[in-house]
This record gives sequence, structure tokens and C-alpha cells, in this order.
Amino acid sequence: MEENRWFLNIIQDEFMNGKIDLDSTMKLLEKLHVTFDVAHVKHVFKKTVDKRKVHTINIEDFRAIYRTMVHRTEFHELFCAYSPNRKILADTELIEFLKKEQFQTEDSEIRALEIILKYEPVEEVRKRRQLSFEGFIRYMSSEDSSIFKKDHRTVYQDMNHPLCDYFISSSHNTYLISDQLIGPSDLFGYISALLKGCRCLEIDCWDGSNNEPVVYHGHTLTSKISFCSVIHVIDKYAFAASEYPVILSLENHCSPKQQEIMAEHLENILGDKLLTSTIGDSVVTQLPSPEALKFKILVKNKKVGTIEETMLRKGQDSHGETGEIFEEEYTSEEDETDEKAPLQQKSDSSKRKSENRPSSLPRKKAKMKKIKIAIELSDLVIYTKSEKFVSFEHSLANQKCYENNSIGEVKARKFVKHSGNEFVSHTSRFITRIYPKGTRANSSNYNPQEFWNVGCQMVALNFQTPGVQMELQNGKFLDNGGCGYILKPEFLRNRSSTFNPYNVGRYSKPMSLSIRLISGHQLPPSNLSKTNKADPLVQIEIYGVPDDQVKRKSSVIKSNALSPRWDETFSFTVQVPELALIRFCVEDEISLVANEFLGQYTLPLLSLSKVFLLLYQCSSWRLM
Repeated sequence: MEENRWFLNIIQDEFMNGKIDLDSTMKLLEKLHVTFDVAHVKHVFKKTVDKRKVHTINIEDFRAIYRTMVHRTEFHELFCAYSPNRKILADTELIEFLKKEQFQTEDSEIRALEIILKYEPVEEVRKRRQLSFEGFIRYMSSEDSSIFKKDHRTVYQDMNHPLCDYFISSSHNTYLISDQLIGPSDLFGYISALLKGCRCLEIDCWDGSNNEPVVYHGHTLTSKISFCSVIHVIDKYAFAASEYPVILSLENHCSPKQQEIMAEHLENILGDKLLTSTIGDSVVTQLPSPEALKFKILVKNKKVGTIEETMLRKGQDSHGETGEIFEEEYTSEEDETDEKAPLQQKSDSSKRKSENRPSSLPRKKAKMKKIKIAIELSDLVIYTKSEKFVSFEHSLANQKCYENNSIGEVKARKFVKHSGNEFVSHTSRFITRIYPKGTRANSSNYNPQEFWNVGCQMVALNFQTPGVQMELQNGKFLDNGGCGYILKPEFLRNRSSTFNPYNVGRYSKPMSLSIRLISGHQLPPSNLSKTNKADPLVQIEIYGVPDDQVKRKSSVIKSNALSPRWDETFSFTVQVPELALIRFCVEDEISLVANEFLGQYTLPLLSLSKVFLLLYQCSSWRLM
């Protein structure tokens, strides 16, 4: 009775004239804090009014629509299992539910009271420390009942390790919002990436007219934007989503004269945000931590000399001065000479030669490459100096802790397969960036998981291109409050580690995972359906080391996008849970050989809460 009075008190004013239309129905659902998909409300409303061939509903019709959208059968079954009178949960009964179904054994009494005070809509029930079915529905549909661990939604990891100890959310060709040949360059690329928590942005810099550097994909027909405008946007949005450091990865093709203009823009626009000197001792033996670099922007570029030499020049006028860097060039695979080399197709014979060449052997020397760097720009590079990768042995013998490598996906993939231990040893010491091969003209992405498996910090993806690869990126960096920095597992930080993703051996910590897939709710209807229906199925996928890669598929529920019910259980054993991601993908079976994508959700396995229900609601999905 109390629930009925509460419900009528909220809605009765809307029915002063007796009936309401579709728009008013949706506004009233919003007033009741109901999460709904417009297509489903339209469908249920239409079914109601079609019976009488009118365009409005009365108060009883609305009550029926509300129950269809909110009063889910699986919720009612669960509620009744703990409510003796099937109407109210006393605080003691709610505590029992939290312990048995939500595995909340600590402070369950306090938690139960918090839930009642937050979600119970009926004041009289709230005062009695009880939860009505309406309150139970609200709790079960809320973020507090999410499968994503609550304490992982804020920064909880130790942020005082050196930068190389973290996975860093990184984008490739950040200025592009489409393909790499004729697509537009746009400032929105930087805004979008930063708002998603990206911490490493790529800026391709070329000489422009009027002595103003421009940003675009060189040797292509992509449009150009000014370097100055890019830095203004970065200044505005750098710390909108995270307070931890932003790294500007410069792909620098400018003349020394325009490099000086770049340095001026960086200093004048970014001001105190720009890191221009070391933190503490000028003799750098270890990278600083994300905590020590909060609200700082770092420049990643080629650098002349050492940090110590830069600090000695501090305060001197370096205008007009340049330095030269000599690099050995090797004959290479399709994407390894230059990340921005003009796109070209290799002949089959040259492909076969490069594929048969052992990946550990250095390429044949072709010539010495001379690069001119303006000292003013060089001196802005502190802890992120770009250094040409030669070999793991060369890096171990010669590379300084603040020198970073960029390796193309083709070469990096061979290292993962044939030199996994050495790759892990390398990334435990040096920040390593992986970038897509040059032939990905449509801005497609590689699978980032294989490079996270060996500890690569900056696994750069085309953020503008949706798909499974970007879902893995989004899911991984949901962790740690979405701050863009994830502390790597100890076995990827330890310099004595012998971890190899293809042979995990003693690093295996098997975890048993059981998932009961119960139901879905308000799934996006099929694009091919005129009746708001779909034939949904769920794929549950594990991404991690090769031994953990697995996909399982549910049964198909025919003609039901509003409230499909599966009640199926899936069991997995995960060898290296610290690296594993779990992805739920809902598809519509449109034929025996083809499915239509409806929605998906990805998160780190260790961010998965122990909860009884996995509930799929349209509002909680990132749709492509």
C-alpha cells in the first residue's frame, strides 16, 4: 500500500487531464529515475495505444508500462527469496542477501543501512530500516551493484614507482579522426583522447607557411592544423580527466628554425605545466613517479646530449643553436625505418626474405642518418628522450633510464614470440612505445594485449577507430580510476624476472572463474527488425597470455531484445589473472553464419566484483 501511495503521489499530477502522450510518458519515467531505451519505450507505448487506436494512455496504462520496463522477473525472484512476506526486506534480511549473493561480508550492517537510506523511495519504509521492492530494484540497477569493483573506480594503486613501471594510455596519430591518407586532421582528436584519460599524445610536426609549424600525416592528403592550436587545446584539456602527467610524443620533421617556434609555443602556452628541468638531482639514475609529475606535461623527442648537459645550459640563450644526432639506419621491414614513411607495398620476394631473417639479428647497415635538432627544443626533453632501438643487448649496455624506444608492431610481435624474456627485461628498465605498421591506411588497430603481456608501457592505438582493440584499451584503463596509468604486475617490473607470456611456468597463479549469465534488459533492438526484436546471444571472452585466450558463447534467445533470459553458467581457469581482461559482447543472430553487433563491455579480470547477478542494460554499454 505504501508503495502504491508513493507511486501515485509522483504521477497523479501528470494525469490531471486524464491521459498523457508518448513524450510525457518518457518525461514521467525520467521523473521516476527509470533508465530506459527510447526504442523500447516507444515499442511498449505503441502496443498499448494500438489496442484502442488512440495516441494517449491513462494512469493504469502508465502503471503497466512502468512495470514492463522496471519490474523484472529475475529481480522479483531474488527479492522473494529473502523477503518472507514478498513485500519488504528488513535490514537483517538485506544483510543476509548482501552476504550470500553480493559477497559483502565486511561491514554488511553499515552497508545495508546505506543502501536503504540511498535507494528506498518510500519515507515510511526508510524510517523502519526496510527496503521495498522498488528500493531493491533501484539498488540492483545502480552503479553500487556494478560488476566493476567500487574501489577500482578511484586511484588506488601506488603511484610512487618510476614511470617505466606503469602501462600508460597512449594514442597514435592523435590528430586524425578518420583514415591516414585523405582524412581530416582535427583538434577534436586531442580533446577526445584527453577526455578518455589518454596520457601520451602523438603530434606529427612539419614546416608550415609563415614560419608556423603544422600538424598532419606527412606525404598524404590529410588536412593540416597549426601546431600552436594543438598546444592550446592540450593546455585546456590536459588534466580534465586525470591529474597525472601527459607526454607529448613529437614526430618531428621540422627545420631547426621552426623547431624553435615549436619550443616557444610549448613554453609560452603551457607555462608552468611544461616540465623544463629535473625533479631534484640533475644526475638521473631513475625515472620520477607519476605522483611526482602530477599536472606536468613532458616532451618526448630526439635530444642532443644528456640531461646533465641540459641542466648546465639552464638560463643561457640557446637561440639559433643546433645540434646533430647521427643514427645508424638499417634496411627494414615495411614499418620499421620510419613510423611515418610513405605507404608502399613490399614485393612478395622481399617479404619472404624479411620473414626468414632471424628477428634477433641486426639489419644490414645502409648509411648514417644525420638529424638536426634545435637546442631550444632539445632542452625541453627531460625524462622522455627518443632513442633509436638497435637491439636488447645494445640497450642493456648503452641506454640510459630516461631514453625511450619506439618499435613497430611487426618487429615487436616477432620479439614477443621469439625473445619474450629479453623483451620483459627491456621494458622493466626502459619505456617502450609500440606503434601500428605503416600499411594500416584505414587507421585500423592491432591487438594491444600481446604487447601488454611483455610490459610495453605505451601501446599506441588509433583512438578514432572503434572495434575490439579499442574496447580492450578502454577496458584496461577503466582500472585505477581511469587515470591513464596502471601499475604493471610485479613480474613485469622486476629486472630479474624471467616471465615469458608463451611459457608462464612458475608465474602462473591459476584462478577459477564462474560466471552465471542470467538475463538482459533493454538491449538495443536489431537494425533489421521492425518489431523491436532481436535474437540475442552473449559471447564471453578472456584476453591475456596465449594460454588464457578463450571465447564462450551462450544460447540464442529468439525475438526478445527487451528482457532475454539465459540462466547459463560458464567456467574458466585463468593462469595469469593479473594480465587478463574479460569482455562481454552481445550480438543478434541474423543468420546461421552472421551476427549483428549490439553492445559490449570490457574490464580487467581483477576488477570483477563477486556479485550474483550480471545484468545487461542498454545504458551501461559502450556502443560502436
